[in-house]
Amino acid sequence: MKEIIAIIRMNKMQKTKNALAGIGYPSMTANRVMGRGRQKGLYLSQSEINPEKAEWKDRKMKYIPKRMVSVVVSGEGKNEVVETIMKVNRTGKIGDGKIFICPVEEAVRIRTDERDDKALQ
Repeated sequence: MKEIIAIIRMNKMQKTKNALAGIGYPSMTANRVMGRGRQKGLYLSQSEINPEKAEWKDRKMKYIPKRMVSVVVSGEGKNEVVETIMKVNRTGKIGDGKIFICPVEEAVRIRTDERDDKALQ
């Protein structure tokens, strides 16, 4: 089993959710997160923040709002899920996000004590 963690743009969440459900992966966990990548945040001129200010210095936001989506899949579903997330979220611009793929040792459904792939269904 694999956990696929995707950090995506806020405005791509609904399309990502619909696309994953469309390929048979409706179960996920999503969180609002703040972060930054290689670009080190957004740059805003003072005029965009408050045009009444006399100072026009550039300011930098430390973190950018994003969504973190986590999907646990059996081994054979990994590539399909990753490709779907990439297809929906790729704009070709800085800030499209990242995908991390992590091993999952075991999954347990609390209600029924089902394990591994049965717990994912």
